[in-house]
Amino acid sequence: MKSQEPLAVLADIHGNAAALKAVLAHAKAHGLTRFVNLGDTFYGPLDPAGTWAVLAKHPMPTVLGNQDRILLDDAPPPAVDAVRGLLGPAPLAWLAGLPGTLRLEPDILLCHGTPKDDAAYLLEDVATGLPAPREPGAVLADLLPEAEGCTLVLAGHSHHAGLALAGGMTVINPGSVGLPAYNDDDPPHAMASGSPRAAYAVVSRTASGWDAEFVEVDYDWESAAALARENGRGDWARWLSTGLA
Repeated sequence: MKSQEPLAVLADIHGNAAALKAVLAHAKAHGLTRFVNLGDTFYGPLDPAGTWAVLAKHPMPTVLGNQDRILLDDAPPPAVDAVRGLLGPAPLAWLAGLPGTLRLEPDILLCHGTPKDDAAYLLEDVATGLPAPREPGAVLADLLPEAEGCTLVLAGHSHHAGLALAGGMTVINPGSVGLPAYNDDDPPHAMASGSPRAAYAVVSRTASGWDAEFVEVDYDWESAAALARENGRGDWARWLSTGLA
């Protein structure tokens, strides 16, 4: 059954409980009742346990992200193991039960990166060091066959809000709830929203297809940055307080 109610689309919370609370409050204040989470929920130097406490009271369809998946590894690196220790068994068991992709309705697919690879970018090419739009044909090749028959694909991972059309499908990345910028090294590139606000998207089914509103929400990002700094991540502190990488 195809619902006509709009969807609040969340992704890449990264343990930022304060940003998550602000996004949920904003969405509810605007009458939104349907939520989805595109993964990378807990990892980071912030408040994974607080994030779990919020989500446990607000269940929503969720897929596994690449940095969720590494929390389930048998021998994770120290930074990951520290997050595991803060979470405890219940949220880890929840993560272990999450799918990599999910059909929310017959024509809506949720994934983290691409349906085939949770660590790959779907909408962006970062070969130059900065995100550039990928060709629709390349996007479509990464969607099929998993998204066959879909009119909407929701994907996260890049923390970079965007919308593209590929093979009759609308593909939307809502941006990141909890981490507005970062640097990565494979290949070296920077992702930056340019704003420290928490991001999500509101997606609505219309007679002609899908509409998306990209939303940014104020919260106390300086406190989040201070927490990251206290936990030894000055890079996260800069990304959180500026939205720049």
